[in-house]
Amino acid sequence: MSERASPSGVTGALFGLLAFGVFAIHDVAIKYLGGSYSVFQIVFFTSLFSLPLILFLLIFDRTEGNLMPRHPGWMALRACIALVTTASIFFAFTALKLTEVYGILFTTPLFVTALSVPVLKESVGLYRWMAVLVGFLGVLIVLEPGVSPIGIGHIFALLGAFGAACAFVIVRKIGQAERTAVMMVYPVLANLVGMTFLLPFVYQPMPLEHLGITGLMSLLGFLAMLSVLAAYRRASAVVVAPMQYSQILWALAFGALLFDESLDRNVAIGSAVIIASGIFILWRENRLRR
Repeated sequence: MSERASPSGVTGALFGLLAFGVFAIHDVAIKYLGGSYSVFQIVFFTSLFSLPLILFLLIFDRTEGNLMPRHPGWMALRACIALVTTASIFFAFTALKLTEVYGILFTTPLFVTALSVPVLKESVGLYRWMAVLVGFLGVLIVLEPGVSPIGIGHIFALLGAFGAACAFVIVRKIGQAERTAVMMVYPVLANLVGMTFLLPFVYQPMPLEHLGITGLMSLLGFLAMLSVLAAYRRASAVVVAPMQYSQILWALAFGALLFDESLDRNVAIGSAVIIASGIFILWRENRLRR
């Protein structure tokens, strides 16, 4: 099958489903370890075990050049954002139900649309702005302010979604000029260095099996990213991006089987609203590009 992206790339959609399914297993591991260890410790060891995987990627990267970024300012900003975003999302998974976290993280495309105007100087029309507003209405349905208490986990989940959107916009701005390995290594190094300073205050000895789980998380994240790249090489964004919403199904299954969680009605309705607005934005963007 052709590697060229096409709007109907079935192979790309399958790679997307695979990627986000692997990410879901990764997130289950976060929630499991979060019951025993600080988020800072989990991020530290996950980042530490990710470095050999990036080195492996560099071995097979035949692109000429070094690891010095061509846009150091933007790269430094992305690394700092990654530090906050990773810790925020990890904490959200330890504090909330899986379905709640995903329902909030699904707002990332909405934030991307809003940020694309000031950062990328893109034009966003009335219909897409309306979709963004509808999506944030879905967030209010998920959170139910005034009915259910909004906890610190919800706040960090929103912060993680916003940070992920910022990182994605930066990738869209400088990604064509930077090597893939460069884009990957600096956020990992930022997490590793940042958590090194915090680790002495939160460290708890980890048995070998828990260290193994952090290593598995690094591998899963690495494989999922490769699957995402493979998906976007074979299909357009309008096909691949909605595959992320399949994670709500994984959240339902893993939450019920492993953590005795159930799907709240407000989370189901709000997630459906957010997903619908996100798919509309992707469809509208793809149509305008054509």
